[in-house]
Amino acid sequence: MSQYDTTLDLSVSNTSHAQVLSLVPAGSDVLDVGCATGYLAEALTARGCTVSGVEYDPEAAEKARPHLQHLVVGDLSTMDVAAEFGDRTYDVLVFADVLEHVADPADVLRRLLTLLRPGGSVVMSIPNVAHGSLRLALLQGRWQYTEVGLLDRTHIRFFTRRSVLELLAETGLAAADLRTTFRDPLDADVEIDAAALPPGVVDWVRAQEDATTFQFVLRAVRDDADAALSRAVAERESLRSQVATLRDTAERARAERDAAVASLREVQGTLGWRLLRVPRSLYGKVRGGAR
Repeated sequence: MSQYDTTLDLSVSNTSHAQVLSLVPAGSDVLDVGCATGYLAEALTARGCTVSGVEYDPEAAEKARPHLQHLVVGDLSTMDVAAEFGDRTYDVLVFADVLEHVADPADVLRRLLTLLRPGGSVVMSIPNVAHGSLRLALLQGRWQYTEVGLLDRTHIRFFTRRSVLELLAETGLAAADLRTTFRDPLDADVEIDAAALPPGVVDWVRAQEDATTFQFVLRAVRDDADAALSRAVAERESLRSQVATLRDTAERARAERDAAVASLREVQGTLGWRLLRVPRSLYGKVRGGAR
């Protein structure tokens, strides 16, 4: 069985899988890159998505096959995307805990981005090498690989918040939604002898930026300058239209006010109005005398 096979508990939101699923719109055509045994594909299918997959491990791929419309078994680093996928394209590309396992994440992203439809998005989860547990472990000279987790022995690339954003920029993407999962530095399955650390060190590390961030989970879109310019122009024109509407409304209100004033002056200029002014004047004097 694949070491990455798992059972999803979607009632727990503080997991990368739950966050990834929440960033994929229901009913999307999805390519699950590194689909393992298909546990994520199964959950996506239950949300009305049509899912294809890429997997390196043939045994895991066969377990995933029932949940996939199209399956490619191969190495992401050397794959001929055009030959494997032809004219297939997708609304969403999912890289759930994948890019840290490849030597050149930017190259993998660029090649697979050819499969992304216009307006599509890339959803990914990536472990945070700046998590407090690793900072504390390094203070004690520890860097012990494990089967899974932050120091999974098959991780060959490591990311911080800054390097994740740099990876996006390098591949022509921009983060539209960036979330995190969290875990306390002393609760991350990393070997630490907390009792041997100087007083206050653990609390100091906990207070540092991203020290409790276990994974980054994000949705990215193409950073298209032309599209951004078009959106800016459209927003400007919309504001102009709103201003014009407000101006027209103000001018109509002004015209109605002027018409009302003119009408009142016409009434005040009539004989009846002038005759009423005398009794009103006398009535005012009588009331004044009564006081």
